[in-house]
Amino acid sequence: MAVSDQNVGRESLDQLLRRLRPRLKQVLGRYRVPAHDAEDLVQEALISTIQKWDVIQDPEAWLLVTLRNRCVVYWRKRRNALYNSVDTAILELLSEPVNAPQERAELLWDLNNLLEELPPRCRKLLRLRYGLGFDSAEVAEKMGYHPSSVRKVARRCMAALTYQMVARGFTKEIVEDVTAEEPDA
Repeated sequence: MAVSDQNVGRESLDQLLRRLRPRLKQVLGRYRVPAHDAEDLVQEALISTIQKWDVIQDPEAWLLVTLRNRCVVYWRKRRNALYNSVDTAILELLSEPVNAPQERAELLWDLNNLLEELPPRCRKLLRLRYGLGFDSAEVAEKMGYHPSSVRKVARRCMAALTYQMVARGFTKEIVEDVTAEEPDA
Protein backbone atom coordinates (compact mmCIF):
# COMPACT_ATOMS: atom_id res chain seq x y z
CA MET A 1 0.00 0.00 0.00
CA ALA A 2 2.87 2.36 0.73
CA VAL A 3 4.20 1.83 -2.80
CA SER A 4 0.89 2.80 -4.39
CA ASP A 5 0.75 5.91 -2.14
CA GLN A 6 4.19 6.88 -3.43
CA ASN A 7 3.04 6.41 -7.02
CA VAL A 8 0.05 8.66 -6.41
CA GLY A 9 2.44 11.26 -4.94
CA ARG A 10 4.71 10.98 -7.97
CA GLU A 11 1.78 11.30 -10.35
CA SER A 12 0.67 14.38 -8.45
CA LEU A 13 4.14 15.85 -8.79
CA ASP A 14 4.22 14.99 -12.50
CA GLN A 15 0.83 16.61 -12.99
CA LEU A 16 1.95 19.65 -11.02
CA LEU A 17 5.05 19.98 -13.20
CA ARG A 18 3.05 19.71 -16.42
CA ARG A 19 0.61 22.32 -15.21
CA LEU A 20 3.28 24.70 -13.89
CA ARG A 21 5.76 24.40 -16.77
CA PRO A 22 4.70 27.73 -18.38
CA ARG A 23 4.83 29.54 -15.03
CA LEU A 24 8.24 28.06 -14.21
CA LYS A 25 9.51 29.29 -17.57
CA GLN A 26 7.97 32.68 -16.84
CA VAL A 27 9.84 32.93 -13.51
CA LEU A 28 13.12 31.95 -15.17
CA GLY A 29 12.49 34.48 -17.93
CA ARG A 30 11.65 37.24 -15.47
CA TYR A 31 14.96 36.64 -13.67
CA ARG A 32 16.77 36.30 -17.02
CA VAL A 33 18.44 33.05 -16.04
CA PRO A 34 20.50 31.64 -18.93
CA ALA A 35 19.08 28.44 -20.41
CA HIS A 36 22.14 26.39 -19.44
CA ASP A 37 21.58 27.23 -15.74
CA ALA A 38 17.76 27.27 -15.74
CA GLU A 39 17.39 23.49 -15.67
CA ASP A 40 19.69 23.23 -12.65
CA LEU A 41 17.66 25.81 -10.75
CA VAL A 42 14.40 24.01 -11.53
CA GLN A 43 15.93 20.71 -10.39
CA GLU A 44 17.11 22.29 -7.12
CA ALA A 45 13.62 23.67 -6.52
CA LEU A 46 12.10 20.26 -7.29
CA ILE A 47 14.45 18.47 -4.90
CA SER A 48 13.49 20.90 -2.17
CA THR A 49 9.81 20.36 -2.97
CA ILE A 50 10.13 16.57 -2.94
CA GLN A 51 11.99 16.63 0.38
CA LYS A 52 9.19 18.65 1.99
CA TRP A 53 6.30 17.12 0.02
CA ASP A 54 4.55 15.68 3.08
CA VAL A 55 4.48 18.99 4.98
CA ILE A 56 3.80 21.40 2.11
CA GLN A 57 0.26 22.76 2.16
CA ASP A 58 0.33 24.35 -1.30
CA PRO A 59 2.87 22.61 -3.58
CA GLU A 60 2.26 25.05 -6.44
CA ALA A 61 3.08 28.12 -4.35
CA TRP A 62 5.98 26.32 -2.66
CA LEU A 63 7.60 25.34 -5.95
CA LEU A 64 7.19 28.80 -7.51
CA VAL A 65 8.54 30.65 -4.47
CA THR A 66 11.40 28.18 -4.11
CA LEU A 67 12.34 28.71 -7.75
CA ARG A 68 12.20 32.49 -7.29
CA ASN A 69 14.47 32.20 -4.27
CA ARG A 70 16.88 29.99 -6.23
CA CYS A 71 16.98 32.63 -8.98
CA VAL A 72 17.80 35.36 -6.47
CA VAL A 73 20.58 33.26 -4.96
CA TYR A 74 21.87 32.44 -8.46
CA TRP A 75 22.29 36.13 -9.36
CA ARG A 76 23.73 36.96 -5.95
CA LYS A 77 26.43 34.33 -6.49
CA ARG A 78 27.14 35.61 -10.01
CA ARG A 79 27.41 39.19 -8.74
CA ASN A 80 29.72 38.13 -5.91
CA ALA A 81 31.89 36.24 -8.40
CA LEU A 82 32.28 39.46 -10.40
CA TYR A 83 33.22 41.40 -7.27
CA ASN A 84 35.69 38.69 -6.29
CA SER A 85 37.34 38.78 -9.71
CA VAL A 86 37.75 42.55 -9.40
CA ASP A 87 38.94 42.00 -5.84
CA THR A 88 41.55 39.51 -7.06
CA ALA A 89 42.66 41.76 -9.90
CA ILE A 90 43.18 44.67 -7.52
CA LEU A 91 45.09 42.53 -5.03
CA GLU A 92 47.29 41.13 -7.79
CA LEU A 93 47.91 44.62 -9.10
CA LEU A 94 48.92 45.93 -5.69
CA SER A 95 51.02 42.95 -4.62
CA GLU A 96 52.87 41.50 -7.59
CA PRO A 97 56.10 42.93 -8.94
CA VAL A 98 55.95 43.79 -12.63
CA ASN A 99 58.55 44.40 -15.30
CA ALA A 100 56.96 47.57 -16.64
CA PRO A 101 56.94 50.18 -13.85
CA GLN A 102 55.57 52.87 -16.20
CA GLU A 103 52.50 50.76 -17.04
CA ARG A 104 51.98 49.84 -13.39
CA ALA A 105 52.21 53.50 -12.39
CA GLU A 106 49.63 54.43 -15.04
CA LEU A 107 47.32 51.66 -13.88
CA LEU A 108 47.66 52.73 -10.23
CA TRP A 109 46.95 56.32 -11.30
CA ASP A 110 43.79 55.13 -13.07
CA LEU A 111 42.78 53.11 -10.01
CA ASN A 112 43.29 56.13 -7.73
CA ASN A 113 41.14 58.24 -10.08
CA LEU A 114 38.42 55.59 -9.90
CA LEU A 115 38.65 55.58 -6.11
CA GLU A 116 38.23 59.36 -6.04
CA GLU A 117 34.83 58.92 -7.72
CA LEU A 118 33.62 56.81 -4.79
CA PRO A 119 32.04 58.11 -1.57
CA PRO A 120 34.60 59.00 1.14
CA ARG A 121 33.78 55.98 3.33
CA CYS A 122 34.36 53.63 0.37
CA ARG A 123 37.68 55.28 -0.48
CA LYS A 124 38.84 54.96 3.10
CA LEU A 125 37.63 51.37 3.49
CA LEU A 126 39.20 50.17 0.23
CA ARG A 127 42.50 51.92 0.94
CA LEU A 128 42.66 50.43 4.43
CA ARG A 129 41.64 46.96 3.27
CA TYR A 130 43.62 46.66 0.06
CA GLY A 131 46.14 49.48 0.06
CA LEU A 132 47.37 48.94 3.61
CA GLY A 133 46.32 45.29 3.97
CA PHE A 134 44.18 45.68 7.10
CA ASP A 135 41.88 42.79 7.98
CA SER A 136 38.16 43.26 8.64
CA ALA A 137 38.56 43.71 12.41
CA GLU A 138 41.22 46.40 11.95
CA VAL A 139 39.11 48.21 9.35
CA ALA A 140 36.11 48.09 11.71
CA GLU A 141 38.18 49.57 14.53
CA LYS A 142 39.63 52.36 12.36
CA MET A 143 36.29 53.31 10.83
CA GLY A 144 34.04 52.80 13.85
CA TYR A 145 32.03 49.97 12.30
CA HIS A 146 30.82 46.80 13.91
CA PRO A 147 33.18 44.02 12.71
CA SER A 148 30.33 42.03 11.16
CA SER A 149 29.25 44.97 8.99
CA VAL A 150 32.66 45.56 7.36
CA ARG A 151 32.21 42.75 4.86
CA LYS A 152 28.81 44.06 3.78
CA VAL A 153 30.09 47.63 3.38
CA ALA A 154 33.18 46.32 1.54
CA ARG A 155 30.94 44.43 -0.91
CA ARG A 156 28.97 47.60 -1.60
CA CYS A 157 32.16 49.57 -2.11
CA MET A 158 33.53 46.89 -4.43
CA ALA A 159 30.24 47.03 -6.35
CA ALA A 160 30.62 50.80 -6.74
CA LEU A 161 34.25 50.41 -7.82
CA THR A 162 33.34 47.63 -10.25
CA TYR A 163 30.65 49.84 -11.75
CA GLN A 164 33.18 52.66 -12.20
CA MET A 165 35.70 50.27 -13.76
CA VAL A 166 33.21 48.82 -16.22
CA ALA A 167 31.86 52.27 -17.11
CA ARG A 168 35.38 53.39 -18.02
CA GLY A 169 36.33 50.21 -19.89
CA PHE A 170 38.75 49.03 -17.21
CA THR A 171 38.67 45.23 -17.33
CA LYS A 172 40.38 42.34 -15.61
CA GLU A 173 42.17 41.56 -18.89
CA ILE A 174 43.87 44.97 -18.80
CA VAL A 175 45.12 44.28 -15.29
CA GLU A 176 46.33 40.81 -16.31
CA ASP A 177 48.17 42.25 -19.33
CA VAL A 178 49.99 44.77 -17.17
CA THR A 179 50.81 42.37 -14.33
CA ALA A 180 51.95 39.54 -16.61
CA GLU A 181 55.68 39.03 -16.71
CA GLU A 182 57.32 39.75 -20.02
CA PRO A 183 59.20 36.82 -21.60
CA ASP A 184 62.99 36.92 -21.51
CA ALA A 185 64.47 38.40 -24.64
